[in-house]
Amino acid sequence: MLNQQASLDLMFQALADPSRRMMVERLSQGPASVSELAKPLDMSLPAVVQHLQVLEASGLIRTEKVGRVRSCTLDTGALQRAEQWIHERRALWERRLDRLGEYLALSEDPKGHDPT
Repeated sequence: MLNQQASLDLMFQALADPSRRMMVERLSQGPASVSELAKPLDMSLPAVVQHLQVLEASGLIRTEKVGRVRSCTLDTGALQRAEQWIHERRALWERRLDRLGEYLALSEDPKGHDPT
């Protein structure tokens, strides 16, 4: 559980940056080279590589070097783990809000008057 939490922490930290989110968005369309990922960004190639290292360390992407070209691929399994975590939180809060709604409905006066 603790290892899973650390993994999620790295993932959410990686996604906190708009440039990295843009890279993830691009990779959701399919694999891309570092140069292709760098093209729409207003930053140096070394800066792009640093962002990619953060994404790779978080488990969101995988990279592979073939010759002189480094290709990046999105790891959809990592995104599914984040989605599952978010879904579990949403379900918890929905249950809590449902119980609150039930409590409030029971505590109302049948004639619609506020009991206070």
